[in-house]
Amino acid sequence: MTTQAQKEFLINGTIDQMTVFLMEDYHLELPAALELIYNSQLYEKINQLETGLYYQSAAYNYGLLKHEIEYGKIG
Repeated sequence: MTTQAQKEFLINGTIDQMTVFLMEDYHLELPAALELIYNSQLYEKINQLETGLYYQSAAYNYGLLKHEIEYGKIG
């Protein structure tokens, strides 16, 4: 069973890696990349633990985020 602390650790790791991806792919500064993530629909979904997105890879979640950026909604 995964504890709340473990879930938060996984979520934070995913956010960290997605931030790096955004900075590289979209040439964003750190604050802008974090703002984009924290204001996304995906961030809300990652924190809804029943979705299971918190334990998916950062690359998988980043793909969803890119879709949201391009089309305005999660793919």
